[in-house]
Amino acid sequence: MNEAVPRPPALEARGLAKTYHDGMAPVEVLRDASLRVDPGEVVAVVGASGSGKSTLLHLLGGLDRPTAGSVSVGGEDLSRLDEAGRSRLRARAVGFVFQFHQLLPEFTALENVMMAGWVAGAPRAATRERAESLLRDLGLIGRAEHKPGELSGGEQQRVAVARALHMRPAVLLADEPTGNLDRRASASLMEIFERYRSQEQQAIVIATHNPDVAKSAGRVVALEDGYLRPIRIETGRI
Repeated sequence: MNEAVPRPPALEARGLAKTYHDGMAPVEVLRDASLRVDPGEVVAVVGASGSGKSTLLHLLGGLDRPTAGSVSVGGEDLSRLDEAGRSRLRARAVGFVFQFHQLLPEFTALENVMMAGWVAGAPRAATRERAESLLRDLGLIGRAEHKPGELSGGEQQRVAVARALHMRPAVLLADEPTGNLDRRASASLMEIFERYRSQEQQAIVIATHNPDVAKSAGRVVALEDGYLRPIRIETGRI
């Protein structure tokens, strides 16, 4: 009888360190930080402003290289890839949601969502169909031809989420996604994350200051003095 081969984690960081140089003095942002996130798992990263949460997410998504340690996405070690290889992996397997949306102002909401498919080289017809489906599901199909400047903050963030979900990534990284939203819009955004996590089994890592967002995660880790450590928190969906 053959035993089932265990699935690799969707995302795994081992012994991450990141040091910047401010003049002559090195600044250690991360020290021996390790994190494993399985498919369908939601992990919140909490910590004080400037503790390194954004740096951690950039390393997890291959936007930056660690000083030491490794990151694997779906079992693929990012350190073994050149820049072009990391870009292809990000386009295919990693979705990013940022606090300030980073939508392209000259493009419509639909075009901003389609951008993810264009970058990944997906067929144009399928790219448009997926983008329209996401906007419809997120209640934005009536705003598809509006540009970001014509949308509210909550609408812009939902467009950014649709863009991040476009390629059905295995990993979704969200950096303070509710930072500029009111409580109602924040709750709506977390419900969207939960819906797609349930449907598509993304591994989600959310860096947040918001205690309600942290409580909605399945697991919470704190980033303090460059180290990650698990913490207990009363959990429950918003």
